[in-house]
Amino acid sequence: MDIERRSGCPINLSMEVVGDRWSLVVIRDMMFGNRRHFRDLLTRSHEGIASNILASRLKRLTALGLITRMDDPSHAQKAIYSLAEPAIALVPVLAMLGAWGRRFLPVTEELSIRAQLLEEGGPALWEDFMRDLRVLHIEDPIGGANGTRKSPVLARLTQAYLDVLARKAGG
Repeated sequence: MDIERRSGCPINLSMEVVGDRWSLVVIRDMMFGNRRHFRDLLTRSHEGIASNILASRLKRLTALGLITRMDDPSHAQKAIYSLAEPAIALVPVLAMLGAWGRRFLPVTEELSIRAQLLEEGGPALWEDFMRDLRVLHIEDPIGGANGTRKSPVLARLTQAYLDVLARKAGG
């Protein structure tokens, strides 16, 4: 892992890996949106990452061992990006970061519902989600990317998001 080592502090070193503006957003989109191709990560993020920044982050996260890249067997010019174990292990961190954001920041209901469910589900739900992510990203990355493998936890989180969108659109 090629990171700047200003000190041996674990918080500092962690920030050197994921503390830039986009790395956790890319991991979040792969984790909670199952976005596994460059185009999906580029066009379906709410924050609007630039293509050169996305390419740079994907390259860096791959070099640091947080994600992997493999050729997509369905398309010669596409790659499938998958979470590696160090990124999957960030589920509790992202759950707590989402809980903190819900408490102290002006979040929207639709974009915070998944954080709410993760907070309410606690460590048991986080473990289930990490187990699902290991199947989708490590054991069967092609099936996880093309939708033939599913995560019950991700399906629940996604349905809650869609339910909020539908309720807001209808009323």
